[in-house]
Amino acid sequence: MSTITVTNIKATGETASRAVSGVAAAWVNFNGTGTVAINDSYNISSLSDSGTGTYSISLDVDMASASYGITTGNSNTTTNNGNSTYYSAVAGSFGFRTFRGQDGSTADGVDNTAITCGDLS
Repeated sequence: MSTITVTNIKATGETASRAVSGVAAAWVNFNGTGTVAINDSYNISSLSDSGTGTYSISLDVDMASASYGITTGNSNTTTNNGNSTYYSAVAGSFGFRTFRGQDGSTADGVDNTAITCGDLS
């Protein structure tokens, strides 16, 4: 496999270039109800259901350290509009938790996303 080293990258059809360091290192969209399932992803090796509203997401290629950025999103839970957050990030995985918007209790998330940015190992 060859390596191409660049400072900026521009995809076909884009009008502006962006710094390579700003490109997502990994992302996932998943259904967190019933039998959890990844709908689509990049650099994600697995998804585990760790309990009500609690998931573990493993990276295919680890991050260089546990100090990387994670942004989460959740459109709703099985019981109400939802919120989400990450917890317990380590180089190879991170936890994802979804909450009911009404009272903050954990609830299974219906449509969930997570994006990570940072240096890969």
